[in-house]
Amino acid sequence: MIHDIFMPALSSTMTEGKIVEWTKSPGDKVAKGETVVVVESDKADMDVESFNEGYLAAILVEAGQEAPVGNAIALLAETEAEIEEAKKRAASAKGGSATPVAAPTTTSTPTPAAAPVAATPTTASSNGSGRIVASPRARKLAKQFGVDLKTLQGSGPYGRIIAADIEKAAGKAPTVTKPVATTPPVASAITTTAPTPAPVPVSITPGETVPLNTLQKAVVQNMVMSLQVPVFHVSYDIITDALDNLYQQIKSKGVTMTALLAKAVAVTLQKHPVVNASYVPDAIKYNSDINIAVAVAMPDGGLITPVLRNADQMDIYSLSRTWKDLVTRARSKQLQPDEYSTGTFTLSNLGMFGVSSFDAILPPGQGSIMAIASARPQVFANDAGMIGVQKQMTVNMTSDHRIIYGAQAAAFLQDLAKLIESDPQSLTL
Repeated sequence: MIHDIFMPALSSTMTEGKIVEWTKSPGDKVAKGETVVVVESDKADMDVESFNEGYLAAILVEAGQEAPVGNAIALLAETEAEIEEAKKRAASAKGGSATPVAAPTTTSTPTPAAAPVAATPTTASSNGSGRIVASPRARKLAKQFGVDLKTLQGSGPYGRIIAADIEKAAGKAPTVTKPVATTPPVASAITTTAPTPAPVPVSITPGETVPLNTLQKAVVQNMVMSLQVPVFHVSYDIITDALDNLYQQIKSKGVTMTALLAKAVAVTLQKHPVVNASYVPDAIKYNSDINIAVAVAMPDGGLITPVLRNADQMDIYSLSRTWKDLVTRARSKQLQPDEYSTGTFTLSNLGMFGVSSFDAILPPGQGSIMAIASARPQVFANDAGMIGVQKQMTVNMTSDHRIIYGAQAAAFLQDLAKLIESDPQSLTL
């Protein structure tokens, strides 16, 4: 029997995926549950495993190319005798790269788009200075040839080490594969290892038009969805002198300002469950966990929101270590789906750029997002008429007016300000 390997839906917003690397070559034996391809979804690079045992007979979508979710990207033959038949099917496919392969009633089993494969995130080992990002096949070859991954600079997307990097370091000739040619399709065509995807642009040439990458497309889709939600904005000025003093005391222990702000928001949300809630048709969903998502800009464009899960229950030191790890893996596209899609409240911080104030767009499925500006010295007069200087930052909260009202948002911000101004030391407990 011949099975189609489909482009899986690795997230709820994913409509198409990009092939990062095939870990198997045509003709290779594939075990059930073994990784056959690495796919770039809208937020992360994911290993795609086979649900069937057999032989990778033909590749329909080469590395670097894209295909819609549910389209066939390769054919898997259960026996060696069926490989030639699979090649003929591949050769008859129109264009071969993004056109789904018609499934004959006698030779293949129709399967729902996401069912033939299971996706698990690629993992990266940790060393003393950071995280090494490498494909499963590259790790296998590195072990086989005795190549130290720490000494290599990956040529794959986002600096990922791929099989070709290992072969080059080991002085080996590129692995010979037999993918199906796309123009025109020829089942017996022979070429070298699947080409490395085009590198991420590092500069912009005036006048050029650059297509959106998968992450940027996902951002566009989410932002358009957000326009359908009735929102309102509430601003609040918070004095940060006490928080700044605390930060200076504990930053040498690895504590970040992002972690402090996330912790402060999470603790305040305990008193305001409606602000941590989300809208579902004709109802309010009160989330049982307080998961703080924080927007992070990606080097090649777009943004992602790693999630500090149960932030209210973590101590500030664990929270900071977790945040550092999340950012590292987010920028190398190694996050698991539940590490970027489970936020219940989002922070967007542009304070490091000296921004005085800004509005943030509400993410789909959440009730509120808070935009954090920079803390600046401000001249003020107290009730006694005395003049002084204090550091002050402006936060602006965008909320879903279907479930949160102005007074509720204002009360939340008032309590957040009291915590930051009067009792920031409690964040270390």
